[in-house]
Amino acid sequence: MKWGILATGTIAKKFASTVEQMGAEGEQLVAVGSRHLKSAQAFAQQYGIPRCYDSYEALAADPEVEAIYVATPNTLHYENCKLCLGHGKHVLCEKPFTINPEQAQELYRLAEEKHLFLMEAFWIWLLPLYDRMREILTAGTIGELKQITCQYGFVASGARKDRKFDSSLGGGALLDIGIYNLGFLRILTGQDPEKVETKEVHINEYSTDDYSRLALTYPGGCKAESVQTIGQELERNARIVGTKGSIFLPDFQHAETMTLVVEGKEPEVIRCPVDINGFEYEIREASRCVKLGRTGSDRYTPQDSLALTRLMYDTRMSWGMKFVGEV
Repeated sequence: MKWGILATGTIAKKFASTVEQMGAEGEQLVAVGSRHLKSAQAFAQQYGIPRCYDSYEALAADPEVEAIYVATPNTLHYENCKLCLGHGKHVLCEKPFTINPEQAQELYRLAEEKHLFLMEAFWIWLLPLYDRMREILTAGTIGELKQITCQYGFVASGARKDRKFDSSLGGGALLDIGIYNLGFLRILTGQDPEKVETKEVHINEYSTDDYSRLALTYPGGCKAESVQTIGQELERNARIVGTKGSIFLPDFQHAETMTLVVEGKEPEVIRCPVDINGFEYEIREASRCVKLGRTGSDRYTPQDSLALTRLMYDTRMSWGMKFVGEV
């Protein structure tokens, strides 16, 4: 598929370098758009992209571009996706999809109306290790799920810190990295939590969250704890406990390894390495769905994306955390 990239930040660079390595699969980068021509030109030169534009509108209007990867800050996703869909482009939008469920619903509706593909780029959902884990859980290998814990934390400083916490950009730890935790819990349970309780939250001087600890209860009684923070380093560990065994992931985001422990058996280390860096699976999924004429993925569905959007929105509303410009 012929890709255009909207914005030129860190995540856009990772996406571009992934597509670069997928030429044999028919993926190619044909255009990039930025609000600053110099940024677009530098990006285009770095990744061998033939055309660059000084506006998102010009990128969206490029007739050769089939699909656009939206890599702008969180609060811009809605308007940028709308722009691309309005120009007849398929869209893969960086996570978190939108800052509220109404925006998300409108975009998925618009994609359906226009017969265009739209997916949130929640890349970990499609990793091979999680396909294997789903098989293990479905087979009842560790019994009924009883308890899940996951944590993710890093330290940001300088301009990166300002950007990560900027309220006008939809900043804070919950939307930036908490989505990985909450998405991971949905991968395992396949359900919305019945109850979400904030055990701890800290709102910083930017009026956004830098730490929270959530307790979630799922239908059937499984309890989960999710810790997300920008301000301290936490290894991305996760543990899943069932009635007959457990699974431990040393890194549930860059998930390539897990240890399966079943009662009465030796622990088994399961490895499912990625082909490139993990982003290739969402790119392949977008291309697969476009070829099939789908408007949404049947693997990471619009319903899954909406559920996570709603969960994060409801959680921060319970904290009274509104972004700049939010009513």
